[in-house]
Amino acid sequence: MSPDGGSDYETLRCELDEHGVATLTLHRPEALNAFDLTMARELERFFLHDAHDDVVRAVVVTGAGRAFCAGMDLGAEGNVFGLDESLAPTPEDLRAHLTEAPYHDGVRDTGGRVTLAIHALPKPVIAAINGAAVGIGATMTLAMDLRLVSTRARIGFVFGRLGIVPEACSTWFLPRIVGIQQALEWIYSAEVLDAEAAYAGRLVRSVHEPDDLLPAAQELARSFVVDRSPVALGLAKQLLYRNSAAADPLEAHLSDSLAMFWTSIGDGKEGVAAFLEKRAPRFTGRAEELPRVFD
Repeated sequence: MSPDGGSDYETLRCELDEHGVATLTLHRPEALNAFDLTMARELERFFLHDAHDDVVRAVVVTGAGRAFCAGMDLGAEGNVFGLDESLAPTPEDLRAHLTEAPYHDGVRDTGGRVTLAIHALPKPVIAAINGAAVGIGATMTLAMDLRLVSTRARIGFVFGRLGIVPEACSTWFLPRIVGIQQALEWIYSAEVLDAEAAYAGRLVRSVHEPDDLLPAAQELARSFVVDRSPVALGLAKQLLYRNSAAADPLEAHLSDSLAMFWTSIGDGKEGVAAFLEKRAPRFTGRAEELPRVFD
């Protein structure tokens, strides 16, 4: 998939506007955009490769038709999650061979590989949840920076009903977004939340009428990137996620200091000049060339 809208993907569609906001649509409407191994591979590829193109400044993710993503497609033959049942992996095995066969494909959670790719993108990512978002359809959005929902949205962390556990790194993301008590209640209950319940639980930023949802998400994304430095945005995203989990504020001070140093001699010079000259800035930094600010 090229960022200009061309696609060689089966389950995704992408459109790019003149401001660099890519709208990525999960596109299996006949299956309520259910997540399968093809979609997993294509999402991972998009966020690890296509979205890193400099022309992409932010990504809005939504679903085709009446659903966002109805969860894992449970109709596949064999292990529906694509896992190798002949293995007996230990924590030591997985950590030591994470990117090697058979662990990479046969043991690693496919949803987790997708959310790690989303999380690593040094650009804003916004979920526009237009309908049902269940299981991986809900947990994939937790790695996105903000979630907006339609009044028709229904969000469910329904793993307990299937005898499985929360996946896609959601046990890291969900408590950080809504707090441990709310996260535990939703996981324990396995209930499907309506838009107002998700908003009351602080899972989502805002609730919109169906026709207003995608334009609102796209406009929000534009407000983040127009006349903004890609380097400053990318570093800010890394700093907030990393330092919110740091053991001591000194860790934030160390990385903040390095980030301030490098941005002040980079796009920061143009930003100050533009401010003093009362004009729009012309930033030249690239999100793919962030300075190293962490050990």
